[in-house]
Amino acid sequence: MSHHIRRFAAADRDAMLAFAETLPEHDLLFLGRDLKHPRVVEAWIAAIEEGWIDSLVAEDNGKFVGTAALVRDPLGWSAHVGEIRLLVSPGKRGAGLGRDLLEAIYTVAMERGLEKLTAQMTPDQIGSVMLFESLGFRAEALLRDHVRDRAGKPHDLAILSHDIARIAAQHRAFGLDE
Repeated sequence: MSHHIRRFAAADRDAMLAFAETLPEHDLLFLGRDLKHPRVVEAWIAAIEEGWIDSLVAEDNGKFVGTAALVRDPLGWSAHVGEIRLLVSPGKRGAGLGRDLLEAIYTVAMERGLEKLTAQMTPDQIGSVMLFESLGFRAEALLRDHVRDRAGKPHDLAILSHDIARIAAQHRAFGLDE
């Protein structure tokens, strides 16, 4: 493992923009906003400072190679739910970096007391779907033609979820926490 995972900070703005430029556009479709735009990264930093987002970055030799974010709305009806957003550099996929980031942000979700997690991705991102499913996420919805790329081509959006509270209750019921 050559990467180091840490919290994303305001001083990381330019490094995040540089990282976003290395990602295929298709990887960004599930975010809802274009991460390559400086104002989007500035809004992300502001949301971290306001406590709406927890965000981690993975670095390799001082360069960003991945990021994970936990987005939540503590004032909304779904304050018990967090959305995970995960991005990994194409050259680092399949080496365990995505799993490390996902497990780290899952720990943050547990610390925040969240009961349910969701993740969004296009269904053709097979590696991502398999990674999330290997950690207990299950398909919950498919939104047809929900996002459009820069050329206007529509893409489906898959929503996966993980019911932390239900799984924890099952573990307690079967004595698996001991």
